[in-house]
Amino acid sequence: MTPRSIHSTILPRERAFLVGVEIRGEPALLPLEDSLVELALLADTAGLEVVGQITQKVEHPHVETYIGPGKLEELKALVEETQAQVVVFDNELSPRHLRELEKALGEHVRVLDRTALILDIFAQHAHTREGILQVKLAQYEYYLPRLTRRWTHLARQAGGAAGRGGIGGVGLRGPGETQLEVDRRVIRREIAHLKRELERVRAHRMRYRAQRRRARIPVIALAGYTNAGKSTLLNRLARADVYVADQLFATLDPTTRRVELPGGHWVLFTDTVGFIQKLPTTLVAAFRATLEEIAEADLILHVVDISHPNALAQYQAVQQTLEEIGAGHIPVITALNKIDRLEQSPEAIREKLRLYPSAVGISALKGWGIETLLQRIQETLFETMTPICVRLPYQQGNLISLFHEMGQVERIEHMRGGMLIQGRLPGRLLAQFAPWKVDESIPEEVHEA
Repeated sequence: MTPRSIHSTILPRERAFLVGVEIRGEPALLPLEDSLVELALLADTAGLEVVGQITQKVEHPHVETYIGPGKLEELKALVEETQAQVVVFDNELSPRHLRELEKALGEHVRVLDRTALILDIFAQHAHTREGILQVKLAQYEYYLPRLTRRWTHLARQAGGAAGRGGIGGVGLRGPGETQLEVDRRVIRREIAHLKRELERVRAHRMRYRAQRRRARIPVIALAGYTNAGKSTLLNRLARADVYVADQLFATLDPTTRRVELPGGHWVLFTDTVGFIQKLPTTLVAAFRATLEEIAEADLILHVVDISHPNALAQYQAVQQTLEEIGAGHIPVITALNKIDRLEQSPEAIREKLRLYPSAVGISALKGWGIETLLQRIQETLFETMTPICVRLPYQQGNLISLFHEMGQVERIEHMRGGMLIQGRLPGRLLAQFAPWKVDESIPEEVHEA
């Protein structure tokens, strides 16, 4: 068993049966049927063969088995009929739901939820040390409260990995301690070990970002729904060879490439993990170091698969996640990718593009619209000057100098503890000054130096 797959829940081409439940009144980005289509794609990416599906609409989840007793009996019959080995729920199941469903369906049928499925895909696609650490942390934190006798192999492997830090003797129990309690204790220690390792990764990334800032090289983060075409676009822009496949989460580890803009300026494009609706919170937390690449960028290039029937919902899912990770204040350009797949009139296509702010229609595969996109990036980063008023503490001398060097200063007022500067800045610098932004009217307590 490799470090990238710390649970044996999925074997190649196992037969999977899907279950979708709609909770009335609970907001959802995608309709139930479309969400199950996406779940089927996730299952295929994980190496499962989907053999059927059922749905149910309820007021609230059943307290024990998530779906009602009648629907559970129907599911049991269909699982037996299709000889399914895995049942995958499109919703996140509580430890109790998981335990009761496994008991009801029998020991030969495994039960997974959407989160477990995504975690398994991430485990398959993480290749760098950082990616593997992040996925392992997310898996351990997800499975710890769900640990039962069927999952104790998780702890045994955790013990092997954590043994490097002096955590041995997985099978040595103290007085009155069950094997399950020992396993949980070992996994908690492994989680602590992984968090320490990831903090080192995070510190390294922070130093690297500080070097980039000193070099004045703008960073553009590619963000978008999984399979929107980010890697294909990066290959087109940088003439690179990032792995590309027509599947969800084909690339996971961040990739950075240098690109020259039309004005002769050099920028760095960073491709990051794709987003998806119902993105597990464990993944968002574990991938903090990677997601900070987006939150610290000068510009976000949001890539949207405009040919997808749920393109707008996918766009909204990514925008929502960007807000959640603290990147909502960064300038965004929307690249509406795969316009070559649209079979509509030019007017209908133009109408569709108007639904998205700051949008440029492109085809990363065919190269359509790339020059227009690069020109828009050039204007946003270097040419478009945005009005701003900031109150900078005197300790932020580097930002005061940066405003004078790269911006247009229109007014300066010295205040107690800081300096109020009013003027214009290139879009790429706005994020750095956002914490000190104030209303453009000068406060009464301003004092001349």
